[in-house]
Amino acid sequence: MRSQMATTETRRYRGFKIVPMRQWAGWCAEVYPTRADLPFLAQSTLRTLASRKETAVAKAKQSINSLLASVDRRH
Repeated sequence: MRSQMATTETRRYRGFKIVPMRQWAGWCAEVYPTRADLPFLAQSTLRTLASRKETAVAKAKQSINSLLASVDRRH
């Protein structure tokens, strides 16, 4: 059973869906690709754990940017 509260809202960024949510006393964000041609982000949502929702979303965006940059370098 997860110890998180209900999700808040969904954000979209560079083809990914970011879902910020309360986690214990802080915030985390789950990231999902919205298209089949995008890679999955292979990290725990707890790695985005932050005291503020906007900080968790910003960390998720940084992870997306890093993932897309690594994919671009391979091609």
